[in-house]
Amino acid sequence: MNKKKPIILGLTGSIGMGKTTTAKMFSNRGIPVWDADKTVHQLYKNDKEMIRLFRRQIPHVVLNNQVSRNALKKFLIENNENLKKIEKIVHPIVAKERAKFLLAAVEKKVPLVVLDIPLLFETGNHTTVDYIAVVTVDAKTQKKRVLDRNTMSEEMFNSILSKQISNKYKIEQADFIISTKTITKAQNEVDKIIAKFVGF
Repeated sequence: MNKKKPIILGLTGSIGMGKTTTAKMFSNRGIPVWDADKTVHQLYKNDKEMIRLFRRQIPHVVLNNQVSRNALKKFLIENNENLKKIEKIVHPIVAKERAKFLLAAVEKKVPLVVLDIPLLFETGNHTTVDYIAVVTVDAKTQKKRVLDRNTMSEEMFNSILSKQISNKYKIEQADFIISTKTITKAQNEVDKIIAKFVGF
């Protein structure tokens, strides 16, 4: 007898939209969340296969037996084609990790899981989920949030935005839209989604 698969909700949103905070809201309600970014960072540090592939194909980005994120950033800036080289190494290994997470959810008979994937549309992963939730806020608030972090310049922010699919398109494709203008508003939207699939 086939074990029942959980409903897979893809959670995404452009930089500064409040996706990380929203993912935490699902997690705090007991919904398993798979974080794509966190997974990649862990793999850069600990995954022998990934480190071996980088060492073989892009050796200068491996420092102290880890894949250096700073070295990767520099490598990305050098040439537009370099992103494809990185993705060719990273995506298959990340896909295996995601499959492990989903298998565990089936085993535990979890009714709903969230895949927190910043580049859900850009990587084509929107085709692998049952529903899509997009977090959003107005452009002015988005920009202020990002620049207030003091981790990047306005130029870097604009560069990242230019590489991402537009917020307008994401909203048009979404099954659920989560406004993060206020924490309360976002939490209410999250709770509505959970109630729809799981109940309380």
